[in-house]
Amino acid sequence: MRFSTDRDELEKEVELQTYRAGGPGGQHRNKADTAVRLHHPPSGITVTATERRSQSMNRDLAFERLIERLEKRNHRPKKRRPTKPTKASKRRRVDAKKRRGAIKKGRGKVGSDD
Repeated sequence: MRFSTDRDELEKEVELQTYRAGGPGGQHRNKADTAVRLHHPPSGITVTATERRSQSMNRDLAFERLIERLEKRNHRPKKRRPTKPTKASKRRRVDAKKRRGAIKKGRGKVGSDD
């Protein structure tokens, strides 16, 4: 299933949740609900952004992350088309195998000096 990565479409589909971000950042960050969590129900993806002190900047960052994750999920690799080895490559492989076998056969057992 392919998911839309258009920002306007996503704003209609996602569930936006704001909460208070933890950590350092000054008096304004610890008072306001600046952290943003986006949940995309069709895909089940949830992303968060708590780095910035402004809710709008965190919202933009969360949407960027969501779009990136959806694009990754939408990616379908091209189907691999198997290729047949050429006759020349088969012949080279067999010749190398014969040479290697001859070398091994030539080693033989070490005789005793009795």
